[in-house]
Order: sequence, then structure tokens, then C-alpha cells
Amino acid sequence: MTIEVKDTRFDEFLEFPCSVNFKVLGVAVPELVDHIVIVLQEHAKADDYNPQVRPSSKGNYHSVSVAVTVTSKEHMELLYTELGRLELVRYVI
Repeated sequence: MTIEVKDTRFDEFLEFPCSVNFKVLGVAVPELVDHIVIVLQEHAKADDYNPQVRPSSKGNYHSVSVAVTVTSKEHMELLYTELGRLELVRYVI
């Protein structure tokens, strides 16, 4: 498995640890939220995620917003990468 190195500047703008709201756009299926939470639990180790789901205007996609405590620039980059690898996910913002 190749780990993609990102050249972000999160550490210049954020003081870690901090809470970050991730927005994940994915296919509108019931298991989307479960897949997102599994990834977050694996890499961020919290039990109290409270995802907010909003359907797209045509109902084909769901926007899932969830607050996560990140501990470093690398941790934040890892979450973006791992969430983006989910088959049902189209974008991570």
C-alpha cells in the first residue's frame, strides 16, 4: 500500500488538537454513514460521533457532516485520505 504524502498547510492555520468539521459527499445509501463512522473510529478513536445527513436536491447523494478531534496535520491528512478511499464517497471537504 502506497501512502500518499500531502503538502497541506493545516499546521499553519490550526492549533492542534482541535475539532474539525469534515463534510463527506457520498452515494445516498443507508450504509454510507456507517462506513464513515467506522473509518473515524479506526483513526480517531472517539465514540460520540454525531453525523448530520442532508440529502441532495435529487436525492442521489448525501452530505454527511461530522465533527472530529484531530491531533496533528498528519492526522487530519490521514482522515481525508481514508475517507476518500471509501467506495461510496465522492468528495471529502
